[in-house]
Amino acid sequence: MSKSSGKWRWVKWLFIVPILLFVAVQLYFLLQIWWWVGHNPGMTSFMREQQSALREKNPNANIQQQWVPYNRISNNLKRAIIASEDANFSDHDGVDWDALQKAYEKNNKKHKVVSGGSTITQQLAKNLFLSGSRSYVRKGQELIITFMLETLMDKERIFEIYLNVVEFGNGTFGAEAAARHYYGVSAANLSAPQAAKLAVLLPNPRYFDKHRDSNYLARRTGVILRRMGSADLP
Repeated sequence: MSKSSGKWRWVKWLFIVPILLFVAVQLYFLLQIWWWVGHNPGMTSFMREQQSALREKNPNANIQQQWVPYNRISNNLKRAIIASEDANFSDHDGVDWDALQKAYEKNNKKHKVVSGGSTITQQLAKNLFLSGSRSYVRKGQELIITFMLETLMDKERIFEIYLNVVEFGNGTFGAEAAARHYYGVSAANLSAPQAAKLAVLLPNPRYFDKHRDSNYLARRTGVILRRMGSADLP
């Protein structure tokens, strides 16, 4: 075998191995999502990341999360989150392309990734498998997982998982834990004002957990309350 042919073989493997690894990772994600069509997820990637961060200060710290089925979560909270996070959730294919374009333009102006334009399905994709870091590589993987979720699950199942795993505060995940943490009630019994305020926490839950009486929260809660009536549930 000539030196040139041996060198070419190595070059081919430099391309083939990353492709095979990429395909294997996507297959892993796909099989996990397929399983979760009929089974509830345990700890997500984002939960594990946050629990590790909490345990750096307190080795015994644990996140707070309790799974509840879709019909035991107040419709007030469902409408509030759709009104606040993704008004077109019931209609789009997982990506709001207009919002994504606006986020891209905003990031270009800032010369860094400051906005993601993410839908509920995209947020779920990130929470299930990815980290909280911001990069276009991570965004690309998020989009792939998003289309897997939308292909294998219906909107109600996507929203049910989202409601049970989304972060609402420092170590607080899911609607049930959030309702009890902030209001001492179950997720099923959240009032419209309570639900609206929980929805407003979502873009920056750990910050707002410590600043619950901010003027921004009060103003934004009022806006979401007015929009909730027009929110379409899946």
